[in-house]
Amino acid sequence: MTSRPQSAPLSLPRSNPRYRSACASGVLMLSLAQPLWAADTVELGATTIDSTGVPATTTEKSQTSYQAVASTVATRTETPLIEVPASVNVVTHRVIEDRAPQSLDEAINAVSGVKQGNTLGGTQDAIIKRGFGTNRDNSIMRDGMQSVQARNFTPTTERVEVLKGPASMLYGVQDPGGVINVVTKKPQLTQATSVSGWGTSFGGGGGQLDTTGPVGDTGLAYRLIYDKQQTDYWRNFGSTDQEVIAPSLSWFGDDTTITAAYEHMEYSVPFDRGTQINTTTGKVLDIPRTRRLDEHFNITTGRSDAFNLTAEHRLNDDWTLKAGYGYSRNYYNDHQSRYISANFTTGQVTRRGDATRDALQVAHTATVSALGDLQFGGMRHELLVGVDYMHNDRTLGDLYRSANDTGFNYNDPVYGQVAQPSTVSAANSDQTDLLHTHALFVQDAIHLNDQWILQAGLRYESFSELTGKGRPFIVGADTSRSKLVPRLGLVYMIRPDWSVYGSYTESFRPNTLIAATTATALGDVAPEEGKAYEIGTKFQNDYLTATLAAYTITKKNVQTTAACGAGESCSRIGGEARSRGIELDVTGQLNEFWSLTGSYALTDTEWTKDPILQGTPLDGVSKNTAALYLTRDFGHVGIGDLRAGFGGRYMSKWGANDGSGNEYWLPSAKVADAFVAYKMKLDHKDLTLQLNVKNLFDETYYVSSSGTGSPAIVIGEPRQVIAKATLAF
Repeated sequence: MTSRPQSAPLSLPRSNPRYRSACASGVLMLSLAQPLWAADTVELGATTIDSTGVPATTTEKSQTSYQAVASTVATRTETPLIEVPASVNVVTHRVIEDRAPQSLDEAINAVSGVKQGNTLGGTQDAIIKRGFGTNRDNSIMRDGMQSVQARNFTPTTERVEVLKGPASMLYGVQDPGGVINVVTKKPQLTQATSVSGWGTSFGGGGGQLDTTGPVGDTGLAYRLIYDKQQTDYWRNFGSTDQEVIAPSLSWFGDDTTITAAYEHMEYSVPFDRGTQINTTTGKVLDIPRTRRLDEHFNITTGRSDAFNLTAEHRLNDDWTLKAGYGYSRNYYNDHQSRYISANFTTGQVTRRGDATRDALQVAHTATVSALGDLQFGGMRHELLVGVDYMHNDRTLGDLYRSANDTGFNYNDPVYGQVAQPSTVSAANSDQTDLLHTHALFVQDAIHLNDQWILQAGLRYESFSELTGKGRPFIVGADTSRSKLVPRLGLVYMIRPDWSVYGSYTESFRPNTLIAATTATALGDVAPEEGKAYEIGTKFQNDYLTATLAAYTITKKNVQTTAACGAGESCSRIGGEARSRGIELDVTGQLNEFWSLTGSYALTDTEWTKDPILQGTPLDGVSKNTAALYLTRDFGHVGIGDLRAGFGGRYMSKWGANDGSGNEYWLPSAKVADAFVAYKMKLDHKDLTLQLNVKNLFDETYYVSSSGTGSPAIVIGEPRQVIAKATLAF
């Protein structure tokens, strides 16, 4: 018995009228905005850096404005967004407070070009970016460190940064769609405490304590966040339970800042893959959207931990040294009654009991870098040199597979007639994915003159990955390679508040085949490789940030799934896929009363080379998406301040493929949300009462898919009302 291992140029079809109209509309908006705010240019002077590595003025603005002016995710330096040759979006703390999202995909659903992906039955974060991405694809970070947590949008979230396009030069193993960085709340030297409670129309609610302040006059500051949530699931059974405790400590010296942050979460969530496609009609099953096709034991329970230690030391006027270590861990167990097939005439469903025991994923990330702000050759250089290390291991223990059962009918469901799965499948157990990387990178932003900025970067990364499963263990892939990844961008500053840019970037990601049998074990498999070209223009002043971008991404050696037995999906290496599109994002203030966040994306995807899927679009991608949210600050009304907002988002139809080339189309959707908040004084404390209504018009819509054969379709939440009260002092 084998022992288990230990641990091309931009080519947009100009003849297409939708491309021409999108370009024209975006250029017109930026052109109108530029003279409107021409007097309010961005002045770059000396800044104070907070414990996240972002200018303190940026952090403060995130608290009160929809606009962000800087982000570290795009360059790993404190570069103003207008000088970055890439598309970057920041969902600020103000937006999060107003819209009250409850998941990562909800937090960023107004950002262009992103959409929910395969969430593994609602148990894992999964974001599609420019057509690419799934759960556990290494694209989600916390404070710049790799995260393997199942639920990354937690009560500690301060803001969310989205970098679109290949990011392997900066972060190594990545899909070409982009990365998402969740920035957490940090200790402050000003004393502040808030207590909040909320309830939902679904049933249940939660409460939170958030306190921060100095520790004497030592330069130390603390923060402690405790949050408890218990809510009913909106479908016909299930509940969500989540408890978070997150202490952190920062030390602010004259030239040094050190932050240690820990977060522990325990959770229990429904394992719900949604409804199914009726393959005879090509549409979802004609049953109430609340009706589940599984059992009450479809639950995932787990606990996750995250620890980040970061240090920044200013060596002199020219050089700053940064170091960081991140630990991320997710452990879970689940049970499910899995849909296999159905008789669409009688409604009889074939289901199988599955379970996963002792699933564990752990990531260690370490980084050391030096940032120099230098003058030589008559030019300013922002030089970044560093090394990265990542150790990312995922193992699943016992996997259960019960016999098929046909006693369930989706037209007249009777639950509770089948037992929890209890039969261990030796062939499917001990699923293993061990990924280790180390890298050296260098990046330089060269200010050629007052208008031209050339950004060039190069990363050399060595990686090894071993995947497989089974007792005895069968290797799916055993890869050890090195990769040189470039990044090149050019920015032209038309004015201090208006720029144009172009870039070329690459990405890579090892293929992680977990083989079903020896026949599918492929050994040393070439990694997925992506290449992207992007051009764009940006406008940024004291009120608005706007970006218009056009891009094309080509990805080869693409990993996809195919059916390999009843209820089983296996990985296979596909051919080549392409995504190209246009994106427009505008955030900020129209005037002292009105704020907005708006976006539009045209995302055109296609399998360009593949024996099965060629000519079909990538799964789950709407070709056209748009969002617009407006907020009005009414000022002092009665005994307090009134704030209210309304907006919505649109998603055009999207496809789910059955793995054999058949495409099922899900309808378009229009979803509206609204909120009202009232802030008043109560015994020298600030009391804020807020009401959010989500899916205001109770639209029935679909958000993502998973699986082969008859794809499972995740249903969007119905109308929900959330009432919240926060007392701050």
